[in-house]
Amino acid sequence: MTESAPSNASDARYDLLNQWLTVSLKLELRSLAPASSDASFRRYFRAELDGRTYIAMDAPPPLEDVRPFLRVAELMSKAGVKVPGVHAADVARGFLLLEDFGSEPYLDRLHTQSADALYGDALDALFTMQSKIPPAASGLPEYHDGLLQREFELFRDWFLQRLLGIELSSEEQALLDDCCARLIANALEQPTVVVHRDYHSRNLMVTENGNPGVLDFQDAVTGPITYDAVSLLRDCYVDWPLARVETWALNYAARLRDAKLLDGEVEDEQFLRWFDLMGMQRHLKAIGIFSRLKLRDGKSGYLQDIPRTLNYVLQSAGRYDIFAPFVALLEQHVVPRLDEVAGGAQ
Repeated sequence: MTESAPSNASDARYDLLNQWLTVSLKLELRSLAPASSDASFRRYFRAELDGRTYIAMDAPPPLEDVRPFLRVAELMSKAGVKVPGVHAADVARGFLLLEDFGSEPYLDRLHTQSADALYGDALDALFTMQSKIPPAASGLPEYHDGLLQREFELFRDWFLQRLLGIELSSEEQALLDDCCARLIANALEQPTVVVHRDYHSRNLMVTENGNPGVLDFQDAVTGPITYDAVSLLRDCYVDWPLARVETWALNYAARLRDAKLLDGEVEDEQFLRWFDLMGMQRHLKAIGIFSRLKLRDGKSGYLQDIPRTLNYVLQSAGRYDIFAPFVALLEQHVVPRLDEVAGGAQ
């Protein structure tokens, strides 16, 4: 028998998951408790079975599909990236029983003294993924211009218009269009590799062997070589001094050159430009997603991450004269309005 379901999981999906584990799989389940939150419709539970723990994923169809997770898990595991082993799957009902990497994400362990070692491990894993999985043979979708455009629109729609209530003039709309076009061009001119697409401190677990354990990879694509590096090093949930970030980034660029994943003629200045502008694209998307999570899904906790993420955009854009009008728009109209909205939400 399992323990009673926690109040926030007392629902039909929880009962179906419990039934799958105990009846379909015939497991002696001691407990089934929430393991972590997620910025999607997926939920994760820690299942205790005879002294061992596993993670049970609930991905309710048709809102979620576990098949991309299974495909990417196989790709990454074969390449040598540490991803959760799959012990059982019910694709039709959206249930997976996975290896448990514990409850210590990078975010909880990162500090000034630990960062070099932890990021060293994370960059090792990223290099394995980028060097061992040929993008053309991966079967993953491309990070094409249409997808990049749709991601940028999250910022305009959910953040500027819906969360902040800013009515953009035709000139401001054109300014955003120009910014979007430049960021898309920057992404598409980079070498193509397999991209995790959410490679950051909440999706990397500290593990004793083969650190880190990599999670939340089901949306992987093939795309720009700097995308995951900037996701990791300019994380929406933790920030570091600029000089330290650039040292990590440029050391990684040197490694990519040595492996012929990056052309030797791509100098540090160009790599950092790719890195900065790729970060802008990702962070603008993230701001839109954080806003949508608040407004559509009632997950207000992500609002606290918007100022840090917006500061990344200002920092990166401020290094390039072509984005001066965009920086002015943010500083004069967006930041003050965000302060008003954030203050009213407290």
